[in-house]
Amino acid sequence: MALLKKINQILLLLLVLTVCAILYNKVHQAPSALKNETVDLESPEEMEEEIPVVICAAAGRMGAAVAAISSIYSNTEANVLFYIVGLKTAIPHIRKWIENSKLKEIKFKAVEFNPMVLRGKIRQDASRPELLQPLNFVRFYLPLLIQKHEKVIYLDDDIIVQGDIQELYDTKLAPGHAAAFSDDCDLPSTHEMVRSVGMQNTYMGFLDYRKQAIRDLGISPSTCSFNPGVIIANMTEWKHQRITKQLEKWMQRNVEENLYSSTLGGGVATPPMLIVFHGKHSTINPMWHIRHLGWSPDTRYSEHFLQEAKLLHWNGRYKPWDYPSVHTELWENWFIPDPSGKFKLTRADS
Repeated sequence: MALLKKINQILLLLLVLTVCAILYNKVHQAPSALKNETVDLESPEEMEEEIPVVICAAAGRMGAAVAAISSIYSNTEANVLFYIVGLKTAIPHIRKWIENSKLKEIKFKAVEFNPMVLRGKIRQDASRPELLQPLNFVRFYLPLLIQKHEKVIYLDDDIIVQGDIQELYDTKLAPGHAAAFSDDCDLPSTHEMVRSVGMQNTYMGFLDYRKQAIRDLGISPSTCSFNPGVIIANMTEWKHQRITKQLEKWMQRNVEENLYSSTLGGGVATPPMLIVFHGKHSTINPMWHIRHLGWSPDTRYSEHFLQEAKLLHWNGRYKPWDYPSVHTELWENWFIPDPSGKFKLTRADS
């Protein structure tokens, strides 16, 4: 009995020690757990989805990219990562501009575009040589430049954003679609502008239907075109459908057969996209791409309409950093002067 009593006392002692050890650990580990939670709460960006936005920074018009970035950054709380694409010689300039201005807080990556990928794929046209610049074709090569993202926004540099870029990023793409664009017939408010300055908004304005290769596509020339200055792209579908290879094929065919020209609707970057994405793209909310602001220096939208717009696009010859142009005050609100003084606005009194 004495032995049994002794054993029971030892077991009771061990039980008491075990309970004490558990209580000790809970009390002393609580601050550490709270600290970990605090770190998580204080760094929500690590958990928040990044919104990748691709914008080109071209020498001679670098202020355009700066204004576009400024407008996006100022109108959102989203976790935006800017991919700023330029030629090798332009990268140092745009980097210094950002790092020495109020944009120094943005998250960005400077990406060099190698124009050699375009060798043999661009047919020369002297009527609008600016449309043949290598950076106009960056949108064709998004998966080669942007590696880790499933969904990407591409924007031309001659835009400003007045809405929250999160809303544009949330655009739904239909299954099997690699991209979303704005159709050129999607907004009745712009139809009068299109008619007044003789702009094209059908495939007839971009493709030469006298050529057999174009007629063989089976696309009606009256089909509404779309503008690829604002793109929401699904990188998985883009790669799966080999979109870049398809675009390059039509670029090469144009070199050989002159299937389209910048003297027609709007350059040499749009026609291959119209062909490749015909009937296979989703649509963007029309208010997220109000365009044609650069088409004529004499034609204006109503101020009320422009205030409601989420994104403004000065596509055309008349850019808001040059003279003449229209609605320049809306663009200039977001422009940040070049700290180096190299880029200057052209105004009537300058």
